[in-house]
Amino acid sequence: MEQYRRTDRVNDELKRLLGDLIEREVQDPRIGFVTVLDVRVARDFSVATVYVTIAEDEDTEETLAGLKAAARFLRKRVGESMRLRLTPELHFVYDTSLDTGFRMDALLKQIADERDRDD
Repeated sequence: MEQYRRTDRVNDELKRLLGDLIEREVQDPRIGFVTVLDVRVARDFSVATVYVTIAEDEDTEETLAGLKAAARFLRKRVGESMRLRLTPELHFVYDTSLDTGFRMDALLKQIADERDRDD
């Protein structure tokens, strides 16, 4: 049970740290406004999947390519900042849950507007 609590703490710390590092230290022009939504570390701490969202006006593929290119730098900085026996390899994934939520809200609003017009 202790291992699960440790992975949760590592997930939270990585989320905070990577958000700061991407915002302040990554200089790649392909990376615009990125928000780290979640981080999931494998049980053996070998891999961390980093879920990000990207501003609407940014090119998602270009931004992900920039993050992939910066992964070695970010991994090195994580290794310097956190006390882990093994610094996880970073994999960036675009999280579509916010987009899905916005679409659902728009659809619900559209249904409500149509009901109001029918009444």
